[in-house]
Amino acid sequence: MCLMGKWPWKGLRGGPVEFGSPLQGMKPESMEKYDLIIVGAGPGGLASAITAQQLGLSYLVVEKGKRVFQGIIDSYPRGKKVYPTIPKGEDGPFPVEDLAPSLDNNPVEEYVDRIEACVDKREIAIRLSEEFQNILRDKSEFTVATSADRYRAAHVVLAFGSNIPGDLGIYGEAKTVARSLDNPQEHIGAPTLVLGGGNAAADIVATLSKVKRAAGDLTTVHWAHRAVQFKVDKDVARDLGEEILLGGNIRILPGAIPQIGEVDEDGVERLLIQTQKIHMDGGVELHQGMSFPMKHVIACIGTQGPAPVFASLGLQQIICTEGVCKISKEGAQLLMLTPELQTSVRGVYAIGGAISPAYILISEKGVLREQKHTNLIYTAVKDGVRVVESIAGQKFQT
Repeated sequence: MCLMGKWPWKGLRGGPVEFGSPLQGMKPESMEKYDLIIVGAGPGGLASAITAQQLGLSYLVVEKGKRVFQGIIDSYPRGKKVYPTIPKGEDGPFPVEDLAPSLDNNPVEEYVDRIEACVDKREIAIRLSEEFQNILRDKSEFTVATSADRYRAAHVVLAFGSNIPGDLGIYGEAKTVARSLDNPQEHIGAPTLVLGGGNAAADIVATLSKVKRAAGDLTTVHWAHRAVQFKVDKDVARDLGEEILLGGNIRILPGAIPQIGEVDEDGVERLLIQTQKIHMDGGVELHQGMSFPMKHVIACIGTQGPAPVFASLGLQQIICTEGVCKISKEGAQLLMLTPELQTSVRGVYAIGGAISPAYILISEKGVLREQKHTNLIYTAVKDGVRVVESIAGQKFQT
């Protein structure tokens, strides 16, 4: 997968609305009030909904996609296996068993079908095709505005993941570079370049190689990464290794750096990557590289958290500087959260991919420290359970 979870935000219609300001045409007194509104129907959002249902809380899930798990549907290559990976240091089992991927590592299509059957069986309260727009706070409650309606709630859980692609950081336009593998057949007969050194890139390399091999296509799948070392999970590495053993035409390019986006003499947009730099006498450097049509380049170079959304909602963030952050890149904006994953706005929580790969943990003593947060299905599900149990505890204690 190139993108883990989709970001259901396209800006506010008519400009930003600050917490506490009025929304025209809204009559809060006429709306049903929920214990919590959950934004996003991915693993974290559905875990929140199931837990709320079990604990007797009133809730509603709003999802911009046409289906639950829309982010996973859009970002996983067809046929990709889904693993029930548990992070190091966690003992398991899966916090919500119904949401756990099968131990048989079934394809994503089968996994999503099973999740949808679970949603139907449990009669999860969900509104699909409603895009989150804003939150209005009025004393002890919130009004969540979507593209279709308004909903009142005592708490809001932001479970919308992250899908803002990382920047290639090159000179020239590179907008036509794909961020996910929509149709492997489009790359048959042409050398293909996959950028990125993680699981997302490895999955796509293996998928493309398999499709090319089945079609008798001898063109190469080039796998390039800025760093010398590639980092993938053992399950992903096993699948990739099996494909190589079966004769997959894969060429690995460690230390390859995207350099420039250009248009050739035939009007084809291309991406030039540097594959090697050789230092010669007299301070001369020899650069070796390769050029690919951008339509055959897939950039799995990570995503950024939805910092603009958090900023628009008035949620406090910290910008990483040297010496402050060890997990995140310098300049990244990290959301400030309590141990219960509550933001700086009391009653608003953030979970799942929206706060990966790290956030700033506010300890009970007020100490701030960077906290690693893995972007896994298990982690998002655990977040959803933790937040709703905290909300239920507050409600039933009062």
